Amino acid sequence: MNRTETLNENLIKVKTKIYDKCTLEISKINNELEGTEYDACQFELNGMKIICRSSKITPKKVGQFVTFWKRNIKGITEPYSETDRIDFYVINVKSENRFGQFVFPKSELINKGIITTEKKDGKRGFRVYPKWDKTQNKQAEKTQKWQLNYFYEMNDSTDFKKVTELYEKE
Repeated sequence: MNRTETLNENLIKVKTKIYDKCTLEISKINNELEGTEYDACQFELNGMKIICRSSKITPKKVGQFVTFWKRNIKGITEPYSETDRIDFYVINVKSENRFGQFVFPKSELINKGIITTEKKDGKRGFRVYPKWDKTQNKQAEKTQKWQLNYFYEMNDSTDFKKVTELYEKE
């Protein structure tokens, strides 16, 4: 494997503790050099197209921030579009000794206005709220509520059946 095909630390952890146990195989890994601070990469998982990032804890707000953009042909950043070949946007989240993963299907990101459609511009970044975060306002609470449908925590009691269901193609 050359430098662009190596797994980042978070993905190595997910691969050994989750993917290998769920017979999910990573292939065609491509690290995005521009997004190294978010472990930005794309890969296939059993043939499904995955965009993957690690979120960042920010000092002033609850939740974790993550980027979700690409460069267009003019070199300008723009949100992903419904025409892009994506099956899932996967976000690794950490806080002290806790680790989890959001597995958002493309359809839900379209539904929530994160992916650009003909009718609405998407977002270049957004906040995620793992289950251990205590939200501090109604909007964050509402966002966390829908996001947790696509979340699992990696620990001794990880529900592998739920993980497998999260990664099932729509």
